[in-house]
Amino acid sequence: MIKACDLEKNSIVEINGDPHVVEQIRVQTPSARGAATLYKVRFRNVRTHAKLDQSFKGDDPLQDTEFDTRNVSYSYREGDTFVFMDLDDYSQIELHADEIEDAVPYLTDGLEGIKALVQGEKVLCIQLPDSVVLEVTETAPSMRGASVTARTKAATLETGLTVQVPEYIETGEKVRVDTRTGDFIQRAQ
Repeated sequence: MIKACDLEKNSIVEINGDPHVVEQIRVQTPSARGAATLYKVRFRNVRTHAKLDQSFKGDDPLQDTEFDTRNVSYSYREGDTFVFMDLDDYSQIELHADEIEDAVPYLTDGLEGIKALVQGEKVLCIQLPDSVVLEVTETAPSMRGASVTARTKAATLETGLTVQVPEYIETGEKVRVDTRTGDFIQRAQ
């Protein structure tokens, strides 16, 4: 058993017989004396990808689930199938696009730092690194004299993902993108 106060982002618990991964946690501390701290948690069902919002008190028990974490790297795409390589035993793991739809815009050949959550022999989900480096394939020309300002423009990246970047970024440059929010972080070296 795991207590609600011990939950972290990407923790996995069992709810109604299905594994759920923690996507967000908001802690509300009441100002009244004796009132319990509330943990508002957004879960995502690993099998159906449905969202579930629940509130807990800090001591509320949740059923933890048994799973293994494996380090994998993205190898290639074949139609709607994405192939990953287990870095421990070099076996291949195949996942369909609908199973990893949130991760698809960030996958580039050879991407490492990915964790696969496995229960038994079934891959439940993959967890991307917090940020990835992608190349800008299309964007408006940079403005002459543009500096680091709050003004942004749309840029299409090598995976087809579109993000807002500062106006000094040019086509062909590499940028670091946050995989949790889809936002531009910085120009990559």
